[in-house]
Amino acid sequence: MSGLILGTAGHIDHGKSALVRALTGVDPDRLQEEKARGITIELGFAELDAGEGVRFGVVDVPGHEAFVRAMVAGAAGVDVVLLIVAADEGVMPQTREHLSIIELLGVPALVVALTKCDLVEEEWLELVAADVEELLRGTPYEGAPQVRTSALRETGLDSLCRTLRELAGGMEAGAADDLVRLPLDRVFTIQGTGTVVTGTLWSGTLKTGDRVRIVPQDLDARVRGLQVHGREVPTAQAGDRTAVALTGAGADRAQVERGATLVTSTDWTPSWMATARVRMLEDADWTLAHNQRVHLHHGTAEVLARCALLEAAPLGPGESGWVQFRLEEPLAMRVRDRFVIRAYSPVTTIGGGVIAEAAPPKRRRLADETRAALAAVLDGDTPAVLSALMELSGWSGVPRSALPVLAGLPPHAIESAVADLELGSHIQSGQSLFSQGVREEGEQLVLAAVDRGHESDPLRASVPMADVRAALPRWAPKHLGDGIIAGLVDRGVLASAEGGVHRPDHVPEPTAEQADASARLVSVLREGGLGPPFVDELPEDLRNRGDLRSLLRRLEQSGSVLQVADGYYVASEELEGAVARIVEQLGGRRDLGPADFREALDVSRKWLIPLLNYLDGKGVTSRHDGGRDVPPPP
Repeated sequence: MSGLILGTAGHIDHGKSALVRALTGVDPDRLQEEKARGITIELGFAELDAGEGVRFGVVDVPGHEAFVRAMVAGAAGVDVVLLIVAADEGVMPQTREHLSIIELLGVPALVVALTKCDLVEEEWLELVAADVEELLRGTPYEGAPQVRTSALRETGLDSLCRTLRELAGGMEAGAADDLVRLPLDRVFTIQGTGTVVTGTLWSGTLKTGDRVRIVPQDLDARVRGLQVHGREVPTAQAGDRTAVALTGAGADRAQVERGATLVTSTDWTPSWMATARVRMLEDADWTLAHNQRVHLHHGTAEVLARCALLEAAPLGPGESGWVQFRLEEPLAMRVRDRFVIRAYSPVTTIGGGVIAEAAPPKRRRLADETRAALAAVLDGDTPAVLSALMELSGWSGVPRSALPVLAGLPPHAIESAVADLELGSHIQSGQSLFSQGVREEGEQLVLAAVDRGHESDPLRASVPMADVRAALPRWAPKHLGDGIIAGLVDRGVLASAEGGVHRPDHVPEPTAEQADASARLVSVLREGGLGPPFVDELPEDLRNRGDLRSLLRRLEQSGSVLQVADGYYVASEELEGAVARIVEQLGGRRDLGPADFREALDVSRKWLIPLLNYLDGKGVTSRHDGGRDVPPPP
């Protein structure tokens, strides 16, 4: 079994690197300064064969207080922590701080290695073991196994490996079928190879030749080569300690730096804000106040941030609450990611938490329903998470492709849950999902718009789609209106006709007043013959009617009038008579000009030209470069 990461933690000079060296045969102190000073400054890496097919990637993190930043980077993504406590000194300040960081980052399991046991007597060793038990009491690691070791004498190593194997048997390796994410802890250049980045592959499977992105810088690159613990490999999987040789824009050493993240999906969106549930350490003696500035450690990145408290009271020691971080540099985060916060000055660990919104809107105080939705994102099962995300997104919707990032869940779990969502509980429009609340409110707005359209213009068979879409909030995506309307049509609540929609029981019927206006309109047009008033020249009582176009459309549908051109209507019998005269008087003649039609039509040029164009379209006349022809009468 591979793909598990073992991290070390503990006070300076308690023998972490010596124990790693004894277990793996690899010296994790890779910098000359580390060897000269005898302490670990940067992250060290090795591979541990624990026997019976169980292998760990080992991350040896610094223990000195000045290097806690590197320790946070090392602990992120770790499956098992080996908490190192020297038998000759026992529990020390950095032991406590490291344990707090481990707990805040949600590391699943912990084993205590008591080192330098050859330097103390049994009675003292029992006291140290009791102190460790007390340290772990009340934490998720209460009752964790303790193994007594000596790197110098190489005692207890087999027992330690056996304990690690037993822990590994109940753990799952990193998700190889999840999104690829590799937080970068080192970036350097090798002559002949180019830019190389290293990190622990948190999730996914990375292959040679893959197209990748470096975020938040948003640089594209290609994987030129891969190494896992110094071995050339074609593929790296979740949990592997991975070195990646890059080519392309993302291989620009001047732009890529520690703290960036290598991904393959295009749905990672760097953000300047994050909403999170924060827990303050009980023994930190710090209170988190609104607008307080902190150091936020996420993966291998460290950024400064302002804390916008989303609940009224400041967070005191041991308290939890909702906070929105306003970052001073963007981060590529994922929901359910763990982080640590340290005070701005003096720099000390004061708390941490878990991301609930990786790219949120700007929030202030939380309403009860928003607080419940945020809690569901972190604590609910997959369907509950999706429902909560849709509720939080409101009219903006949740992009379906981005759900693995926004929900913090693997793509296969997302797809399965989306397929199982109860019919009618949400709406999918375009490539986004919207909540049941948005769907229901949208349907109410659409139906109200249709009813208003019927009421304001009862003669119109359908309400135009543009009018119905405009009923939704202006910030709603344009495609959402079409999705809501389509759903109502599918269920028979609305029917579509003439480029619009209508209530199925809507029958265009004029009121008595509209019937009188229609009769007067026909009378005015008849009186004008072939040269009646254009629409904008009608008598004022007709011209200013809001339903004039609808009256004309209904008269046209009934055959009482015909539309010759825009704004030009003629009584049907007048136009039929004109056609008969043209055929009788001019049938069979060719190359006729406008003046030749005057006798048959008896109108001025204002009406004559649009009338001839209408007759061309109907085939009564035929226009060509030499004039117009009139076919002979049948």
